[in-house]
Amino acid sequence: MKRQSPIDQQKWWRRLRNHPYIRAILFVLIGISLYLMMLGNVIPDTLDVRLSQIADQDIRSPITIEHKTATEIRRAEARDAIGPVYEQKKEYAQNQVRKVHDIFDLIIQVNEEVPQIEETTEGEREEVVLTEEEILEQRLAYVDEVLSPGTSNDLSEETIITFIEASDSQLQIARETATNAVFEIMNQTISIRDLAESKREVSNQIAISTVSNELLKAMIEIAQFAIIPNYIYDANATQQLRQEAAENVEPVLIREGELLVREGEMITHEIYEQLRVVGLLDDRINVFPYIGLALLVLLIVLMLSYYLKEAETTVQKNNSHLLMFTIIFLLTVALIKITSLLQIIEIQGLGFIVPVSIGAMLITLLIHTRVAIFASMMFAVIGSVIFNNDTAGTFNFTYGFYILFSSFAGAYFLDRSNRVSRILSAGLFVAGINIVVVTALLFLKTVQTEWLEVGMHLGFAFLSGFIAAVLTIGLLPFLEAGFGILSTTRLIELSNPNHPLLRKILVEAPGTYHHSVVVGNLSEAACESIGVNGLLARVGSYYHDLGKTKRPHFFIENQMKMGNPHDKISPQLSRTIIIAHPYDGADLLREHKMPKEIIDIAEQHHGTTLLKYFYHKANQDSDHPIPESQFRYPGPKAKTKVSAIVGIADSVEAAVRTIQKPTPDKIETLVRKIIQDKLEDGQFDESDLTLKELDQVAISICETLKGTFHERIEYPEDVKGKGEKE
Repeated sequence: MKRQSPIDQQKWWRRLRNHPYIRAILFVLIGISLYLMMLGNVIPDTLDVRLSQIADQDIRSPITIEHKTATEIRRAEARDAIGPVYEQKKEYAQNQVRKVHDIFDLIIQVNEEVPQIEETTEGEREEVVLTEEEILEQRLAYVDEVLSPGTSNDLSEETIITFIEASDSQLQIARETATNAVFEIMNQTISIRDLAESKREVSNQIAISTVSNELLKAMIEIAQFAIIPNYIYDANATQQLRQEAAENVEPVLIREGELLVREGEMITHEIYEQLRVVGLLDDRINVFPYIGLALLVLLIVLMLSYYLKEAETTVQKNNSHLLMFTIIFLLTVALIKITSLLQIIEIQGLGFIVPVSIGAMLITLLIHTRVAIFASMMFAVIGSVIFNNDTAGTFNFTYGFYILFSSFAGAYFLDRSNRVSRILSAGLFVAGINIVVVTALLFLKTVQTEWLEVGMHLGFAFLSGFIAAVLTIGLLPFLEAGFGILSTTRLIELSNPNHPLLRKILVEAPGTYHHSVVVGNLSEAACESIGVNGLLARVGSYYHDLGKTKRPHFFIENQMKMGNPHDKISPQLSRTIIIAHPYDGADLLREHKMPKEIIDIAEQHHGTTLLKYFYHKANQDSDHPIPESQFRYPGPKAKTKVSAIVGIADSVEAAVRTIQKPTPDKIETLVRKIIQDKLEDGQFDESDLTLKELDQVAISICETLKGTFHERIEYPEDVKGKGEKE
């Protein structure tokens, strides 16, 4: 089997590393890891408890749910609390008065209309004079027939006979007296319990002396007969009120986090029922928490993948950097999980020791502040789930806010400085923010907190920032070396003048060293003016002409008090020497394992520009035209904005030294001409520099050069002192 060469193996590994499926695998890894680490915090534990058993721990509700049995009991109590509703029927007075009138009208009609004759068997009519007894019996029978059974049963026969035998005037008096008394009494409230009293009262109303005793008794009887209860039970109104009372009862809720039973308390039937309602006694598998957690993790992963894809950082296309982000992200979540498990020690405030800001600090230093801030929000959501040890399936927003502000503090502080020493300062800053956040959260509680407890909380919050800073300092070199990250820390180290390669330039090509320092000043300011990495531009400028150390005297800045060696060789040989320096420098940088970004700047800062001087010189010495391609750098062109700006600064610095008595106008004209020539030559085609950015670069370079070539005061020579010897 044919073995692959090292070069082929590197190409194969590079293709594998940049394969799009690798990104998908890393995001799947994040999702699976998050799901496993948060699973125990969303699945409620079932309890093995019995009635009358003593609880061995505090038990809280994992969910908010309605206690339906208790709600129904309260509703039944509310219904029973509503008594029967009674209503006074005003119309009953008129009805009963009318009934009395009808009885008297019937008596009068009977007295007037009952016939005085009888029919014979043959149907012939003949007048037969009836006796008084017969007439009375006939009238009485007619009245019984007309009156309803209830009325006829309630009124005695003696009363009907008394009314039939009474004269018209006496009957009229009886009618008026009885109806007035009935009307007056019936307009009062008469319940069933008050009926007897109302009947006695109506008899007192009829006590008059102008009638006979028989008629008085008859009047009293018919009046008492007409008195009925008018304050009666209203079934519909009672039912409606009871229904409204039941509906107004608030449902009995067992809220998530509510303490159901304290440690050492007996499990009563009521407590046991509450435990059953919230599912702590249910051995059946509830799939909803699993589904809910899966959806939450899916949402987090999708948001991370979308943001990292859209953010203009190295993670956008570099799978190695995405792997590094994955490691930092999962390491931070693991620290959150481990810290949450430490709470079983039951030390007050121990959870606040979580060094969560390590994730934000590392991501800020190694990737970008924007990514760190976005990751901080994800840490806060994840932490609020992981720290819900007491109540599964809920969110502990106290720790969520704490993690959010702690992470924000780390990202913000490190974003404002490039020095390594700032990491410890960032730890102290995070510790201070942690103390403020914890103090606010403690004081917002309605329950008074003991000062000793407050002190422990603040102490752990302070340790959180310090531990995060120490861990960041310890892990940073390994991540930088393992993933080839050109962090701010690494750039600062590379800018040290004592670096072997910079010492090499300074000793072997001092003119080139000075030139590189000036290019670094120009390019750093220009990059910062358009919002790209100015520190990378400065450090890249320091090394961009490293290849000149191979033949330093062939470059004019190193030709001090000596002839120009190019005058003695052909333009073609000069071309070969000059064109080789970017690639010689790139090779040296690779040998010393320098970051790829620095190597790219050294290799790309000339792009495919034309060596005009030697090209024109070669054409003058040649009998036929020479193609430009022979005197152009082979490239590649600048792939990034930083490389393009370093190339501009390199050309400007070399050209501006040729200006006699430089003025701001001369400098600006030269700078813009160089940029225009490169633009027309297509040197910026692959760098994504816009015309607006090129204009800003020109302005920045001109401002920097004006400070360098400012006018100086000419001091008069001390002629007398010059050369005198005492």
